[in-house]
Amino acid sequence: MNRKLIKMSFKFITIAFMTLFFKLDFADERAMTESATSLLNSLSETNRALMLFALPSDEQSRWHFVPEEIFPRKGVSLKEMTGEQRGYAKNLLQGGLSQRGYLTVAAIMELEKVLHQLESNSRFVRDSENYRVTIFGEPRAQGTWAWRFEGHHVSLHFQLVDGILTVSSPTFFGSNPAHVTEGAQTESQIGQRVLGDREDAGRALVSSLDEIQLGHALIDVEAPRDILTSADFPIDSLEPAGLAAGQLNDAQLILLKNLITVYTSSMTEVIADRRWQKIEEDGLESISFSWAGGLDLGEPHYYRVQGLSFLIEYDNVQNGANHVHSVWRDFESDFGEDLLRQHYQEHTH
Repeated sequence: MNRKLIKMSFKFITIAFMTLFFKLDFADERAMTESATSLLNSLSETNRALMLFALPSDEQSRWHFVPEEIFPRKGVSLKEMTGEQRGYAKNLLQGGLSQRGYLTVAAIMELEKVLHQLESNSRFVRDSENYRVTIFGEPRAQGTWAWRFEGHHVSLHFQLVDGILTVSSPTFFGSNPAHVTEGAQTESQIGQRVLGDREDAGRALVSSLDEIQLGHALIDVEAPRDILTSADFPIDSLEPAGLAAGQLNDAQLILLKNLITVYTSSMTEVIADRRWQKIEEDGLESISFSWAGGLDLGEPHYYRVQGLSFLIEYDNVQNGANHVHSVWRDFESDFGEDLLRQHYQEHTH
């Protein structure tokens, strides 16, 4: 058997194994490809040129979570799309998120209307349709391409390599207000805490710690004003700090897993499973948990969960501790960087 045939056979076996292991029938990948293709085909030549970038492209790793006035974005906004095109964009987004994740994104976008009501003479135009879709490379079955959905407080990145959806990140969710006490535009927004599960899960873990454990976990009495990694790329591998998972008892380990699951559950089951597989390969004992700021409700606070391959950061300091920023980063595979690099080493383009 020649080398090329061996390589092709190995690739086939690898894909077959992944399909079996993850119970994956490539439905997510097919749905993404079909939605992205339909969206691109429905655009005018001008908007298609605005949405579609080459892959690789420096634009892919240019990202942020701040308002458009601070960080002008590429791509085509929902506001610029027809109803049919917004439907394709919605299908694309639903292809990369769990139902919980999709509803979270929709709720974050609707908070722009609350901010519009609360703010006067603001330099920011609060618009729930000012979220942009950008596509990198031509979407096609078994192809290598990527897409991004981004606007204020939402930044989502998905990478497909040889038709397989990778564990793509950054995954950023923010919420302002974190707790809606005024300015609600619908009945469902009254008292809403869009990212309340992220605070509650972190608080449940830190509240379970005894005095010695808390002494390790508490890294600062003041919380940083924002997540430490900001929108940097490559990501800075922060020095592991805080309390090691090996110092937790069984009940606390469950709380740690619950906290991580809050973040993984926003993505499709396929992506969540792959993230958990990597965590388990690295070993749960390699994870550390740290807290900064106040321990009482309403006080500015920050936490991070750090493993060998990933980082979770959460910060609620701004606007009187009523403004959340949270992110999942991968040290090696932000923007599918590791698999994309390997792909281009093995294929001529």
